[in-house]
Amino acid sequence: MKPLTVTTTSATYPVVVESGALASLPDRLQALGLRGALWLVCDGAVAELYGAPLAERLRAAGHTVHTFSVPPGDASKSPAQLGELHTWMIAGGIERRDAVLALGGGVVGDLAGFAAATILRGVAVIQLPTTLLSMVDAAVGGKTGINHPLGKNLIGAFHQPRLVLADTDTLASLPPRALREGWAEVIKHGVIRDAELFEDLEHLANERGWSAQSPGGLWDAADAGLTAQLSDLIRRAVAVKVEVVSIDEFERGERITLNYGHTVGHAVEQLSRYGLLHGESVAVGMHAEAGIARLMDMCDGDLAGRQAALIHAYGLETKLPAYDIDAILALAMRDKKVQAKKIRWVLPTAIGSVLVRDDVPEELLRRALQA
Repeated sequence: MKPLTVTTTSATYPVVVESGALASLPDRLQALGLRGALWLVCDGAVAELYGAPLAERLRAAGHTVHTFSVPPGDASKSPAQLGELHTWMIAGGIERRDAVLALGGGVVGDLAGFAAATILRGVAVIQLPTTLLSMVDAAVGGKTGINHPLGKNLIGAFHQPRLVLADTDTLASLPPRALREGWAEVIKHGVIRDAELFEDLEHLANERGWSAQSPGGLWDAADAGLTAQLSDLIRRAVAVKVEVVSIDEFERGERITLNYGHTVGHAVEQLSRYGLLHGESVAVGMHAEAGIARLMDMCDGDLAGRQAALIHAYGLETKLPAYDIDAILALAMRDKKVQAKKIRWVLPTAIGSVLVRDDVPEELLRRALQA
């Protein structure tokens, strides 16, 4: 299958989404001319399952491979963990011709990508996402970074990868909850830009009889028809991200639309002390932000209803946890999208279309969140 291609002012690179993609990494590295040492950073949850075989395959192809395992979870996106990566690389003798391989979910992709962006003022990074969430979102676009106690993803850099290799076979080993959270970002891409993708997600859910009582979207390797349908939907969701990043690399315009659901979502995620997964928080945020759009008369109730039904069908919740609304709004004011002390909200007008608004009255925000 022909790779998707990100084309920006600073880089052009392929995004491969297919079964068995990891096996092609040695050949793809050779095609890219990357012959230095490889610094493989693995999520601890996949280090043995995918990291060890991948390192062995790369060594058999003649590469020098160093490996580092990062503890699973958002707590690893920290200055301390970043410092450990820097020390490991410097002590190991990293050179500018080397490359960092980020194998795992969005946490490893963000952390290892930021390490690659900052070590020796920048070395190449290859993104190897093994979760649905990272395939459709974090691995594409060059956003890297770590969290700060005052907010999520507030410290980082744009550092485009040389290659994104998303092997959909890895989704078969994901725990159900981790797989479900990724569908939030797939659904989001349908809402913001691809109405046909949204409708096909609905069609599959209806065809399979998925609902809030029987959540769908889970990977069944024994059902070839289902995995083919899911793989196609995933690739189309990735294509949305590729298109938006190619238009707006540094989030000065169009790329902000990818943050639909994230203003409330990031606040909810932080208030949960990361007990809620990122995709779970984004699903809640999408529902809340559709409610804001409804109160602003930007869309009708059918949009919010269809979106909520689809979120539920893919195994996610929409109910806002009982957090203090003042705390949510305070965290929203620290969001990266704040400009001139105004929150820029990404709000849906129709399935497949959103607008950015910075004139949402606080009283209306409170009504939407309370609802």
